[in-house]
Amino acid sequence: MSLVTQVGQAEFDQKAVQAEGLVLVDFSATWCGPCKRMLPELEAAAEQFKGKATFLKVDVDEAPDIATRYGVQGIPNLTFLKGGQVVDVAIGMMPKSEIISRVQKNL
Repeated sequence: MSLVTQVGQAEFDQKAVQAEGLVLVDFSATWCGPCKRMLPELEAAAEQFKGKATFLKVDVDEAPDIATRYGVQGIPNLTFLKGGQVVDVAIGMMPKSEIISRVQKNL
């Protein structure tokens, strides 16, 4: 089972905005090569922070309203939320070490 949960329009607010603690939202698309290559890195980081941070995935083609709400203009885009507010944004493909560093910084 994946620790990076795919969410859509219907459950986004409940799982991301109203969630306790740090939420990392991976904005991506099925056609995005860098997004696909980064997914194993995200999975590994999610394993390390199990119970400490929530990792979600939003497909920008399936949920364009969410992407627009957060000003997503390039993918992959990692948006970090705390208490429903954006606390950090990272754009572009990142190795696991950089993802882990960003999560630790924002916990």
